[in-house]
Amino acid sequence: MGWPPVAASKAPLMFSQRSPIYLSHAPAVGVRHFATIAGVEAGFRGILVSVMPLLMYEALSDERVMSAAYLVVGLLSLVTGLLIPWITRLLPRRWAFTSAGVLYVAGCSVAMFGTVWSAPLALLLNAMGTVIFTICLSAYVLDYIQREDLGRNESMRMLFGAPSWTLGPVVGVGLRNLWAPLPFIVAAGFAVAMVAVFWFFRLGNGKQIQRAHGPAPNPLAYLGRFFRQPRLIAGWLFATIRSCGWWVYIVYLPVFCIQSGLGDSVAGMALSASNAVLFATPVMLRIVQRLSVRVALRTGFTWCAALFVAGWLLAPWPWAAVGALFAASVGLVLLDVCAGLPFLMAVKPSERTEMAAVYSSFRDVSGILTPLVAGAILFVAPVAAVFGACGLGMASAVGIARRLHPRLGMPRRGRMRA
Repeated sequence: MGWPPVAASKAPLMFSQRSPIYLSHAPAVGVRHFATIAGVEAGFRGILVSVMPLLMYEALSDERVMSAAYLVVGLLSLVTGLLIPWITRLLPRRWAFTSAGVLYVAGCSVAMFGTVWSAPLALLLNAMGTVIFTICLSAYVLDYIQREDLGRNESMRMLFGAPSWTLGPVVGVGLRNLWAPLPFIVAAGFAVAMVAVFWFFRLGNGKQIQRAHGPAPNPLAYLGRFFRQPRLIAGWLFATIRSCGWWVYIVYLPVFCIQSGLGDSVAGMALSASNAVLFATPVMLRIVQRLSVRVALRTGFTWCAALFVAGWLLAPWPWAAVGALFAASVGLVLLDVCAGLPFLMAVKPSERTEMAAVYSSFRDVSGILTPLVAGAILFVAPVAAVFGACGLGMASAVGIARRLHPRLGMPRRGRMRA
């Protein structure tokens, strides 16, 4: 009577051996996944990092007008970043990430026209895409990466992006010399690949602390919580000042080279050589863990401050000035490893998306402050004076770093031994 015992015993076994179906994201998401996505995205920005300043300078024909254009783009990009937490409550995070790739492709398409208006518009579209990419990726990292692995995540991300950042600036200028639209076509291909890799990893919408109830909050409401946490403010300032240094190096060094008669390829080669230092970031991370984040930050900012000021003083000898700024870029790479750690280590799990938006605003704020200060300086002094102002800004960060905990960023075992 009833079902045969063999059939009854096989049915549960058959269903138990089925592979699980992941509806939203893969469960084993780690450092290498995020490093891979960042590495592909670095191909996009690496190709254009030396091309866009040249395109802007040729389209606008005046470094002061170019600074004004960068200022407007920075303001609009900042507004975009502040709106992202509100947008992601209406639009799932996976689609927000995808929109970054769409903006990248749109920016490359507009840049091919090479007109007075198309160059700033392309810069704006790319900047908005970068903001969305940075916020979404930071939120995913805070979802899946443990606090003690944040330093390794930053180091691995830069290591995976090192080939693109090393070869991209020189390749971008070379492609532009062959055919003006070519670097934008290649960059658009990297943008499409970035979105494809993201969907292949099935990150979904990330881990949710709880389902949101009620209407979406005011995008500026969470800034109050940010200003009440000194560690977050200090970490954000470190990232902002470091980013200002990269802005000066990337945007104003090419202008200096052109005005000094060195040509448009010297800055691209210097940037590629600087980015080759990214291959040393795993070693730099070990040094940071051994000496603490505070010592690494003070060392990096002091090094950059001295050499940016030296680049200003050596302006009558262009090759010496370029050499000083190249040496300063080594300190900027060290700051890339450790400048963001004080902020990321202080973020509460319940504020991941909101604080990721605040943190990513350092890129936009630096994109506002740098051309604003540089534009004012260029009315009364040559472009080399911008290097000196950047050095003074780096020196101010040394004083802020003194207030950090002396063992911040050290492994727990090392801290216990100490």
